[in-house]
Amino acid sequence: MCGIMTRGTASTPRVSAAFRWSSRAGYAALGWALLYGGFGLVATLTGTAVFHRAGEPLPVGLNWIIVVVAASASVSVLAAVRPWGRRVPRPVVSVTLIGLCVLTGAAAFGLLMDLVTLIFAQSVDNWTATVNRATAAIGVVLLIATTRVYRSSGACVRCGAVHTSPTVRTRPEPTPAPPRVRMLAYAGAAAFLPYAAMKTTWALGGTFAGVSGAQALATMERNGASGVMLTLERWGVDATVLLAALGVFLIFGLVRPWGQVFPRWTPALRGRRVPRWLPLAPALIGAATLAPYGAVGLVYAALGTSGAITVSRGDFPTPEDALLVTWIGLGAFAVYGIALAVAARSYLRRTRPICAPPGAAAAGVSNR
Repeated sequence: MCGIMTRGTASTPRVSAAFRWSSRAGYAALGWALLYGGFGLVATLTGTAVFHRAGEPLPVGLNWIIVVVAASASVSVLAAVRPWGRRVPRPVVSVTLIGLCVLTGAAAFGLLMDLVTLIFAQSVDNWTATVNRATAAIGVVLLIATTRVYRSSGACVRCGAVHTSPTVRTRPEPTPAPPRVRMLAYAGAAAFLPYAAMKTTWALGGTFAGVSGAQALATMERNGASGVMLTLERWGVDATVLLAALGVFLIFGLVRPWGQVFPRWTPALRGRRVPRWLPLAPALIGAATLAPYGAVGLVYAALGTSGAITVSRGDFPTPEDALLVTWIGLGAFAVYGIALAVAARSYLRRTRPICAPPGAAAAGVSNR
């Protein structure tokens, strides 16, 4: 049941479903805020840097940002779920919660890169920074849930409508994304083709941008690539190309009906509903990482190409070779990241649960 359905007797107060949802999400966010604030405080008092840039620790004093954000989150979520919060203007609480979502999202930036590094190198650049990003990512989810319920103002937290009678939650029929969203998704997938061609050329021993396959392999070894990653490279398979293929599979699933109901080629699951979080979790993490990372990289590449800044050649023979690889790699990240964000938003809207009267919901199920 959802909406403003209530339960109780004439002698007991009735609590709306929206309020129960708000309380659960809010108290979960409160628990996260206390944990996150404690993490930041301990790191500060022990002199452990939490924030890093390009592998280098930033000043420990920046850790106080975590403590301030966590304290603000604690007060804000309590204002959203406790009776005394009604004395605070709703716009103030809403804007504060949204701002906290943005700040924690920024703190979680780079988590996808950490996960990729962990998979292929069995380690990360800095475990403290990774724990911070993972904890911040959890906070983003909890704060968004709290904000969403609080802003619903008594409406159903699932469908957004105000119900005056009992309802049952149902799932909408699988539908493809609108044509424009599908075209953007296909463009995002196609953006990986030059990247895959470049990386596969090196994996097969060829030369691209002045770097041979042997040189690329030596660079990977020097940078601490795992044995699995190096073995795949020697077999002519680049691990990041495999990840790109998974990314293409993900974005196709977001825009096609088989991303909502398991298709026939999944024997044990076919016909079952795909849990919404299954594609949305990696999609949102990927979009939040790749889109800004790629966009900033493209600005850097554009400035380097125009001569406004000096580009380091790194492991490449010339700065021009380094720029070529930058355009290919970060261009793919930017286009795919933006397309992934749009596809995820479309999927979120198309799979949003529908609230219907119990009789209508039962009839809908029997007619399928």
